[in-house]
Amino acid sequence: MALEDAKTQVDTAFTRQGPRGYAFENAFGGATSFLRRTYTKDLTGVDLAITGVPFDQAVTHRAGTRFGPRAIREASSLQPYDPPYGWPTNPLEEMAIVDYGDCAFDYAKVSDFPDTLTAHIRTILAAGAGTITLGGDHYITYPILRAYAEKFGPLGLIHFDAHSDLWPDDDLTRIDHGTMFYKAVKTGLVDPKRSVQIGIRTTTEDYLGVQVIDAREVHEKGAAAAVAKAKDIVGDHPCYVTFDIDCLDPAFASGTGTPVWGGLASWQAAAMLRDLAGVNMVGGDVVEVSPPYDTTGATAIAGAHVAYELICLYHWARTQR
Repeated sequence: MALEDAKTQVDTAFTRQGPRGYAFENAFGGATSFLRRTYTKDLTGVDLAITGVPFDQAVTHRAGTRFGPRAIREASSLQPYDPPYGWPTNPLEEMAIVDYGDCAFDYAKVSDFPDTLTAHIRTILAAGAGTITLGGDHYITYPILRAYAEKFGPLGLIHFDAHSDLWPDDDLTRIDHGTMFYKAVKTGLVDPKRSVQIGIRTTTEDYLGVQVIDAREVHEKGAAAAVAKAKDIVGDHPCYVTFDIDCLDPAFASGTGTPVWGGLASWQAAAMLRDLAGVNMVGGDVVEVSPPYDTTGATAIAGAHVAYELICLYHWARTQR
């Protein structure tokens, strides 16, 4: 690029005219908005808002996912220049997508956090947009589901994880990343008959009616069989897709708080997310990316790819209805 040409270049995260199109800019410079989408709080005409929730105060062991949204955004700069591989649609060209920034909260008032996040998501949904959220620990899905259930009623859940997060906890004031789906089922946010967990490889005594496709079943029967089973469970019911990065084996995603061996390979997760096309997805998130435990950045790269696939799933659901 000639010097004079370089002087005319602008950062499209701030100057793009309209929320569509690719950003042909240096991946190593500029603002770290997700996929170089426009940073804005203006939701007029927006189809989908990417938002971050840098919260990690519900973890049982290793903190660090508060740095996840920033790392995922930075990693996403490696992939904004081509249409998504394997998809017949092109969401960055065909859908109005913005980076809505992060949910603001007082880290010293943890008890206020759930209502703050629910209100944050509620504002986006009220404007007619969907959300793809970058976490943060997995507890954040619970306040998000409250906002979604207000709009759509009890949701189907497609949950990728090493852990069920269904451990008993009847105290709704507790903020814990291992019990929030127990609460989501018990409070009617999630319909267990329309919900499935994929990649599980830790013990839970009672799955509350949620069906499970554990990691071994994926390995032995294949990704295609797992997706077919998941689609049959969820049907056409409005569903929310949540992807805990520890669903992946630590060999592919070491940067997470509670890694468990025997998990999914990156290629299995990619195949399943793409083959889920057709589910009635109304929102989603990728959580538990903890950059301090992966100096290579590979976990954040995986998180960015998951988020892009979730965008594609959301777009495909809209184009089919």
